[in-house]
Amino acid sequence: MATKVLVVDDEKIIVKGLNFSLSQDGMEVSCAYDGEEALNMAKENPYDIILLDLMLPKMDGLQVCQEIRQFSDVPIIMLTAKGEDMDKIMGLEYGADDYITKPYNILELKARMKAILRRKTKEPVSSVTGGVLEFKDMKLDPDSRTLFINDTEINLTAREFNLLELMAKHPGKVYSREGLLKEAWGSKFPGDERTVDVHIRRLREKIEEDPGNPKYVHTKWGVGYYFHV
Repeated sequence: MATKVLVVDDEKIIVKGLNFSLSQDGMEVSCAYDGEEALNMAKENPYDIILLDLMLPKMDGLQVCQEIRQFSDVPIIMLTAKGEDMDKIMGLEYGADDYITKPYNILELKARMKAILRRKTKEPVSSVTGGVLEFKDMKLDPDSRTLFINDTEINLTAREFNLLELMAKHPGKVYSREGLLKEAWGSKFPGDERTVDVHIRRLREKIEEDPGNPKYVHTKWGVGYYFHV
């Protein structure tokens, strides 16, 4: 089955070039030219990867990335003319998987896409299956991929669920960022390890009454994260 790619950029000549080059590799390419259009297309279609420009009309790439991360774990590579470290960090903070600065070599872009897609195809649906996990007011079911807190179902993305399940299966065990990437993602992550911090933050925002004072997912400063109730 052809890889489905969403290319988002307001510069039509760039979109045209990417469309042609990726289509030559047998990919199925869709195109969007502003942030709102991109977000709507991402909601309506199951893409395998998104190439997302930072500077867009209506909604910028960071906003689009943040919104997509509320409902999808689709890999996102940020494309931007800005090369400062802060812009890279912001992209990762908002949930991007990787970042490449214009002007870029199309072969490098394709290599990064393939690395991310390879890793994604190796990701386990769940890190561990079987046996409902119960911790006071939390109930985690790996088989049905559901989470209830105080009898209220909490909707998590696949990666958020994988992270929580892994740590909940081994309460008290401290995982480094690298360890979480390897265990919960299924293979070594080709992007930046700081993406783990983003996923942990979003997970806490969904499951913790006070994300700044977590009850379930804790930080071991200078080491990593662990689950404890």
